[in-house]
Amino acid sequence: MLVDIRHAPSFAVARCTLANTEHVKVEAGAMAAMSDGVTLDAKMEGGFLKSLSRSALGGNSFFVTTYTSSVDGGWVDVTAVLPGDITVIESTPDRPLAVTKGAWLANEQSLAMDTKWGGANNLFGGEGGFVSRFDGAGKIVVASYGALDRHALQAGERLVVDSGHIVAYDAYIAMQTRTTGGVMKSLKSGEGLVLEITGPGLVWTQSRNPNGLITWLTNVLPFSQS
Repeated sequence: MLVDIRHAPSFAVARCTLANTEHVKVEAGAMAAMSDGVTLDAKMEGGFLKSLSRSALGGNSFFVTTYTSSVDGGWVDVTAVLPGDITVIESTPDRPLAVTKGAWLANEQSLAMDTKWGGANNLFGGEGGFVSRFDGAGKIVVASYGALDRHALQAGERLVVDSGHIVAYDAYIAMQTRTTGGVMKSLKSGEGLVLEITGPGLVWTQSRNPNGLITWLTNVLPFSQS
């Protein structure tokens, strides 16, 4: 599968070009357009229980849509709900990838996706604790809210980040939750708990926090009348 990203960084669209009868797995609702001759099939990937955990715990759709090109090939355009950037990450058998809630758009058929417990660190950081884990060799298309940054951490190098800004990371990387410098400092700064990530490994972050958007909308939208 070849991936070409257009309209980046603010309103990115990823075109997944498929060879003869090649497949691509896409998050439900992420398809923006596709070429003639491409067929689709939506089903519970991995059975009912895995689909339920992927939806209820991982924040993805209950159904995964598989697009298949014709013998002449084809393409599928995928995009995210929130405005921002898109990147392609290569996963290898010795380097599985963890993708946070709402960031996954598509992946090659060679990869296995499962919902995994990301640890209490993610839970206390406000991201729900569960992540989508990809194992195998292939491309994963992920989206961000805002701009994307890629951090290549060396052994022992640390990165401190608000959990709402994390898009993806090497599944084996070490992380722990801590305050920004004591309870009072956290309350004054408004940052609360943050994640301290220690290399080696790769981390992708986004410049905007979806939770901040939710909070802002909640404050400005009128209350519903009963």
